[in-house]
Amino acid sequence: MAFNLAVFKTRTLTAIVFVLVMLTGLLWNHWSFFILFSIIHFGCWIEYQKLVALIDPGYKNISVVHKYGVMIAGWTLMWYFTNGAFRVYEFKLYSIGWWWPFIFIALVPLIDWLFTKKTQPKNIAHSVLGLIYISLAWGLMMNLRCVGMLRKGSDYYVDFFAYTLPCTLIFSIWINDTMAYIVGSFIGKTPFSKISPKKTWEGTLGGALLAVLVVGLIAWALGLEYIHAAVIALIAAITGTAGDLFESKLKRLAGVKDSGTFMPGHGGFLDRFDSLLIATPFVWLYVVLFVQ
Repeated sequence: MAFNLAVFKTRTLTAIVFVLVMLTGLLWNHWSFFILFSIIHFGCWIEYQKLVALIDPGYKNISVVHKYGVMIAGWTLMWYFTNGAFRVYEFKLYSIGWWWPFIFIALVPLIDWLFTKKTQPKNIAHSVLGLIYISLAWGLMMNLRCVGMLRKGSDYYVDFFAYTLPCTLIFSIWINDTMAYIVGSFIGKTPFSKISPKKTWEGTLGGALLAVLVVGLIAWALGLEYIHAAVIALIAAITGTAGDLFESKLKRLAGVKDSGTFMPGHGGFLDRFDSLLIATPFVWLYVVLFVQ
């Protein structure tokens, strides 16, 4: 993959704006984090439904209630994973987050039949896959953010630990992607996968190793648990690459280059967050088993 200076400049400029917006959402407070990932959630869903409709034209026939209801169902699933840490006065978001997705899944066949006079199991399956692929991932991201919020019985968002987990994961993905692109551009020769021809083994391995090294050193310099940080970076690099390949496969089946156009040089929401969608559940599992 030859190095293209013009493409690199475009990607760099848009990435700077993207990073500033992301950092504001990540670090301002827990509500800015919630708003940020709510926007990302709906952006990913809109693009996912477009891709699925291109792959399976029958999905275009879902009712309006089905189309937007599944997005709202997934959004409320994110609420559930806040575990009582997010509240408006005495109302806790998680209190209704668990039931709505199941109510939706139960009602979808009836809703589709009322609007289209027929029920398509494939369309329901596509939407359920979206709930798992998108909404569950962002729900678990919310849960990572909430780990430190209620520790030791506190009702206040004061624990720095709540910032470090999601930031370690997200920064690991960014570093891995950036280093993989740079290393692959200069020394990449061996194709990694037919699904994504531009990826090389040299870039993939170089990105992963550098992500582990950089994240581990930053954690060590900040006095954090650098072993856990390095392991999270490794998990993110491996599973994030799988996430990138999965989304590339979806785009190939749909016959499109990018999932969307919201970021020049980077594509759409799914293009930008494909790695994080798959990496988040695996990092969450590691945190639950070994960090908490």
